[in-house]
Amino acid sequence: MIDRRSFLAGSGAGLVTLLGDRSVFAAALASLSPAGTAARALKDEYLLAPGLLYLNHGSIGTIPRPVIDEHIRLLRQCETNPHIHMWGDVWTEALTRTRTAAAGLLHCEPDEVALTHNTTEGFNVLAQGLPLGAGDEVLFSSLNHPSASAAWVYYAPRRGYTVRRFDIPLEDITGLSVPDVVAIHEREIRPNTRVLVFPHIDNIVGLRHPTRELAAMAKRRGVRFVAVDIAQSLGMVPVDVTAEDADFYGASPHKWVQAPKGQGLLVVRRRVRDLLDPLWVKRQRSVMPKTAEVFEDYSTRDLPAVLALGDAIAFQQKLGESAKEKRLLEIAGWFRERVDATPTLAWRSARHPALSSSLFAVGIRNGDARDVERKLASRNIMVRPFGPPLNTLRVSPNLINEPTDVDRFVEAVTS
Repeated sequence: MIDRRSFLAGSGAGLVTLLGDRSVFAAALASLSPAGTAARALKDEYLLAPGLLYLNHGSIGTIPRPVIDEHIRLLRQCETNPHIHMWGDVWTEALTRTRTAAAGLLHCEPDEVALTHNTTEGFNVLAQGLPLGAGDEVLFSSLNHPSASAAWVYYAPRRGYTVRRFDIPLEDITGLSVPDVVAIHEREIRPNTRVLVFPHIDNIVGLRHPTRELAAMAKRRGVRFVAVDIAQSLGMVPVDVTAEDADFYGASPHKWVQAPKGQGLLVVRRRVRDLLDPLWVKRQRSVMPKTAEVFEDYSTRDLPAVLALGDAIAFQQKLGESAKEKRLLEIAGWFRERVDATPTLAWRSARHPALSSSLFAVGIRNGDARDVERKLASRNIMVRPFGPPLNTLRVSPNLINEPTDVDRFVEAVTS
């Protein structure tokens, strides 16, 4: 390996070019205001096509212009000398900053964070790497995303454990309370349930699961591991790993953190780290990292995108976690009021404030939601449909949306 010191010692005048100039990104960050204070100005930070009403951040987010520019700068910098950037330690400090930024966003320790590719990868690590076998059960509900479910189903017969899925009745979602959600999960736990998996916020109706209460209940009932899918919550609402106290968290920051695609996070708490085997192995066990980095122990990867993840986190943190949550729930409230006032539509998500999020389901009383989604797409409005029997449009706005966007959406759906 060519180390940073020896390389830079011989680079002379090329030092500034090699390390790059982050002043443009720093200036863009300094100009940001807290969320909710300048929605119209914030629109200029994105590259969305003119006239497009983008209400599908729950599927894939849109990256802020300053993060895109910084990502491009890092790509160009890498190609000035790919060997030293990919295999040297020129970017070691920058990678540490990214991991530290992720830990700050998650409210955990940096050595508990693995920089993965997405939520799916994180749950594959768990499904094949946890100490499970004959007689052990993995439990999750019908609101669990396939990315956090399929790996368990695949590995179960190969490793000897079983998987059980239970239904959460979607017709009752609107009236649920926090104790209700906890009780629904508790009555499904059996003596052999070893793993409980659930989404912090699900991708169908946006139910915000009470993570702290669910984790405490599960441990009290003898569940050994609690794993939480935070793909929809990270960047939308505060995620406090230390306070919530589950064992594992898997995230896809390309949604609400608005990071480059193909970047993920896996939190593995220190207390369970040595119980989990890595999915990827490129070196002898004796020299593997003694931190959560062991779960990202593969070779070549897109380091410019990993570093840009840190920049995306910095952008979102400048907007403010609490300010973002408040504003996003306010925007969801605009939609809920209009839906409630429209006879052909129905609110199909939770109404309790503690269970609500800015991802929600709008029921279509007349017609097929899939047909309505195609009509909206033809009018430059992006949402995600769920066909009958649910028959809803999943709407996931973001900070750039305004009341006029609600009007446009409802008028397009009902016309």
